[in-house]
Amino acid sequence: MRRTTSWCVLFAGAPLVASVGVTGASAAETSGAASGVTSAAQTTLSLAETLAGAGNPKGECEVPSEARAVNMTRPDRIVGNGTPASCTGDAFIAAVAQGGKIAFNCGPAPVVITLDRPAKVFNDAAADVVIDGGGLVTLNGDDRTRILYMNTCDGDQHWTTTHCDNQETPRLTVQNITFMHGDSTDEDEYDGGGAIWARGGQLRVINSRFFNNTCVDTGPDVGGGAIRALSQYQNRPVYVVQSTFGGRRGLGNMGANGGALSSINVSWSIINSLFSYNRALGNGGNPAEAGTPGGGSGGAIYSDGMSNTLSICGSVIEKNRVNAFGSGVFFVNNDHGGLLRLEQTLIRKNVGGGWNVLPGVSMHEDTDTELIDSILE
Repeated sequence: MRRTTSWCVLFAGAPLVASVGVTGASAAETSGAASGVTSAAQTTLSLAETLAGAGNPKGECEVPSEARAVNMTRPDRIVGNGTPASCTGDAFIAAVAQGGKIAFNCGPAPVVITLDRPAKVFNDAAADVVIDGGGLVTLNGDDRTRILYMNTCDGDQHWTTTHCDNQETPRLTVQNITFMHGDSTDEDEYDGGGAIWARGGQLRVINSRFFNNTCVDTGPDVGGGAIRALSQYQNRPVYVVQSTFGGRRGLGNMGANGGALSSINVSWSIINSLFSYNRALGNGGNPAEAGTPGGGSGGAIYSDGMSNTLSICGSVIEKNRVNAFGSGVFFVNNDHGGLLRLEQTLIRKNVGGGWNVLPGVSMHEDTDTELIDSILE
């Protein structure tokens, strides 16, 4: 394994972050916004109120221009007419189907929009789909449905090219929004991705929060309690910027592999983000050991494929849990190519499993690795 280090400290105890979590409205605001939601969703919102700072508030990594929030001065679609009651699941689903820049006008207080089915991107509706919650909107799957779906290879969402597995558009961005209680366990053909399932184009997640999302709990190569990503255009990275997955006990995401994120043949650039209390629930790894259902790898992140890059900068990965491999991160390139790059990142206190080539990280020992100003313990 080639390692490039710069003031890298392994097995050190000094934290890189003083406090982690998400910003939230006051208890009074959130309670009002959550009226009518299930008790589970209300509990999630109450826990979220105790957290402060979206993503990793101590993260100082520079965000490249292509990963910054989209200007929403002139949205193409607006969900709602100024009242919480006008911001319905049906209205959101209709807006996503039309594509473009989507904003919300639900009043000045936080609002929870509960869905009974996924919002689905149509591949021929718009080149870009941007969903901006303005820091006030929570999308709630109510533990019965995935929240958001995009698939360039799904004919029901309209074929637009002959190369759906390497297609430039649509590009999907979610920003300034919360996803909670998404559940894709009933999805058979396109499984995984409790909150978001995205194939094709390029996915970007900016200043967003993911709480208590879940997907199928066993299987050797499926997962992504919060997000499942495949076939990004020209293997451009999925960007995850200043976002939180879990954040405290009772808020974590879970799935067979990759409690928060799961992918096959996808590169990632994760910047100034927080992953904690997520769980990989499967057992037996990939391929599944005899007598097991398989899975259980990547407490926070599961990345499988060929010659992919996993770049994590200014982020914290802690207190995630697995049954098989990679208590924090599972990063395997079957061709022994690719690159793991950790900069100004803290990986600690992740629990379970084995084959940790680095603390909390499972990968081939000959994987190219760059460790810069990071702490792993």
